[in-house]
Amino acid sequence: MAAAHAAGRLPHALLLHEAPGAGGDWLARWVARLVLCEHAAGAPCGSCAGCRRVIAGQHPDLLVLQPTEDSQQIRIEQVRELAQELALTSHQGGYKVGILSPADALNRFAANALLKTLEEPPPQTVLLLVATQPSRLPATILSRCQRVRVRAPTRAQAVSWLQETRGDGDWNAVLDTLGEAPMLAAQADPAAIVEVAAEVRRALDEATSGAADPVATAERWARADLPLRLRCIENWLTERIRDHFGGHAFFTELRAGPYLPRAVAVLNIRDLFGLADSVRELKSSLEAPLNRGLALETLLRQLERTAGATSPSRR
Repeated sequence: MAAAHAAGRLPHALLLHEAPGAGGDWLARWVARLVLCEHAAGAPCGSCAGCRRVIAGQHPDLLVLQPTEDSQQIRIEQVRELAQELALTSHQGGYKVGILSPADALNRFAANALLKTLEEPPPQTVLLLVATQPSRLPATILSRCQRVRVRAPTRAQAVSWLQETRGDGDWNAVLDTLGEAPMLAAQADPAAIVEVAAEVRRALDEATSGAADPVATAERWARADLPLRLRCIENWLTERIRDHFGGHAFFTELRAGPYLPRAVAVLNIRDLFGLADSVRELKSSLEAPLNRGLALETLLRQLERTAGATSPSRR
């Protein structure tokens, strides 16, 4: 991108398709520094006033659109304000940059409003759309952006970077929990992540054996770190689904039957997928007014009933 910018061929719209937590937002701000840097020969220099303002999020020619605090969507009013700002003359006499992150949070009306700016962009304007699920964007938006794939680093690269950036920690265990998302891991307390993951695993194992207290567990989980706990539940279910299929990540058919041949509580594969769907539904409704404790209790009781129905010792 630096070469394209130097040659005057930087696209007016870039879709940064990132693996979750792989650094799409960082790359968007790097591009912003690239075009707003005051030293064209060495852009982005990182030390000029333009670069420092971008890093601090205070550059007058950088506009960032994100979902509002009370919504999971980027709304049409925000896009209209962005279009109006981009149409004005740059404060510094150069580029104006708009970052939309996550762009796949654009609702239908906002996406339609953005389309006009993409079709007729003001001169010296760069739009950067950061998305983990570009398929959620309309084809008309996708066709007007040049896509850049931001892949997750290898586990060794991620751990090395986290150690250099954050210091020592059980980063392998953190990434096992959060996925290959070093940028997300860098914002977390590694010890707290490992502790929560271990506690959730113990509780789920107890639920499958009938030794858990669903009410007390649900109340405790609803009070703190619920998104992280739901991620841990997904991981636990995913492990058992993969165990059912011999550890393979991909499979083509569903078959009834236990996932392990051991003489312990076992889970039917269809029930595992049903539980995973329930977790995803709960994750998607976290912003809605719901009784989180009751929703978690229902999930834990569903797991307990499933294990009880399929365990040889309970038949």
